[in-house]
Amino acid sequence: MFFYLSKAIGFLVLPSSLMLLALAAALAMAKAGRDGAARRWLAGSLAALLVCGMLPLGDLLTMPLESRFTRPDLAGRQVATIIVLGGAEETSPRELMGLNEAGERMTEAAALARRHPTAKLLFSGGSAAIMRPHSMGAADARRLFEALGIPADQIILEDRSRTTWENAVETCRMLGCGLVQPTGTHLLVTSAWHMPRSIGAFRAVGLAVEPWPVDYRAPRSLEPRISTVPEGFRRIDMIAREYVGLLAYRLTGRSSALLPGP
Repeated sequence: MFFYLSKAIGFLVLPSSLMLLALAAALAMAKAGRDGAARRWLAGSLAALLVCGMLPLGDLLTMPLESRFTRPDLAGRQVATIIVLGGAEETSPRELMGLNEAGERMTEAAALARRHPTAKLLFSGGSAAIMRPHSMGAADARRLFEALGIPADQIILEDRSRTTWENAVETCRMLGCGLVQPTGTHLLVTSAWHMPRSIGAFRAVGLAVEPWPVDYRAPRSLEPRISTVPEGFRRIDMIAREYVGLLAYRLTGRSSALLPGP
């Protein structure tokens, strides 16, 4: 139930969705003869279109999340597990494995596995698609990792999880954690903007992981730039969904803090 509810709420609270609802409300008011209210709603919608779609508001909201965690120094440490969260796969029967903007999750995980050949590479991610619940990414991940030179016996697949919380629960189950903390260093590879919520979920299930952020979307410092409206809304929709996820995870006990930190 939480999975489907999170999908529905996540769609409704997107800035682009809210703007479309505001435009629909303006049209309804105009049709009802409330021209003054319709003009105000329309003006607000156009202002939101300009602010969210063309200004670097998405970058401004992304930067605090991406700067929350840095990579640890691994000198002299034994890496036991490299945990990479799904979400980068764009599966197509014509390709080995298509990757989306989060593709660095997969390539960096493979690079880490080659630098630490004794560590297990654990891919965590089932299908998060409502229309294609049996479209799993784990099998495709194996094919990709093997094509990148990772031995089959180094790869572990977890294909049941559909959310970040389930990533943490199922990974913890596979590593046998609970009363006993698995020994060694466990690296968590996911997008930098997604790392706070991920760390919070793994802490909540009792598995200590070290962050290894990738897939940075915002610049190091805010830069004045004007985006196209679709690009601007894509950025702000992505980060707005993440902030809503942080709040929902904290309210439901799925995270150790509202904004987990080092």
